[in-house]
Amino acid sequence: MTRTVFPYTAQDVSALARALNRELGALDRKLGHVEMLNLLARSAGFRNFQHFRAQHDAGDRLACAPEPAPAIDHQRVERVARHFDAGGSLLRWPSKASHAELGLWVLWSRIPRGSELSEKQINALLAGHHSFGDHALLRRALCDHGLMARTPDGRAYRRIEQPPPPEALALIRHLAPRLAA
Repeated sequence: MTRTVFPYTAQDVSALARALNRELGALDRKLGHVEMLNLLARSAGFRNFQHFRAQHDAGDRLACAPEPAPAIDHQRVERVARHFDAGGSLLRWPSKASHAELGLWVLWSRIPRGSELSEKQINALLAGHHSFGDHALLRRALCDHGLMARTPDGRAYRRIEQPPPPEALALIRHLAPRLAA
C-alpha cells in the first residue's frame, strides 16, 4: 500500500520552534505518533493533523486541471446539417443511424420544455419541422432514443430534459441562424 506524502512547511522557523518548545515543555510523558502529528500541525497554524491534511487535499483538487471538453466532429455536424433546409426543417431521414440520432436532437430542441402535448399536438409540431411527411417515424424515434416520453396509452408526450451531447449542441447552434432568418 502506498503512502501519501504531505509536504510540511512553516512560514517562520523561529515561531515553529517556540510553539514546539511550549507544547513539549508542558508534557511529562512521551508522545504517540498521532499526538506528534497533531503537535506539528498545530505548530504550523492548523487545528490538528486532520485539518492540515484536509487543506493539502483541497489544494490538490484545485491544482488538478479540468478535463478537456470532448472533441466535436465538425465534419459530421456539417454532414447532418445537409439534411436540413434553409428554414431548419428536416428534408430527409438520414440513412446512417448516428446521423439520424444527431438530427433528432434538433427536433428535441424544438419541443417545448416542461409541457405535456397530445399526440395530435406533437404530430403537428413535428410536421412543421420536417418535409418528408412521416411524423410517426420521428415521434417513435424520439421515444426510442429516450428524448421524449409518452404515456402507456400514447395520449400524452413530453420532452425528457437532459443535456445534449457536444455534437448535438453544435448542430443545434449551427442551425439556429437558419431559424432566425
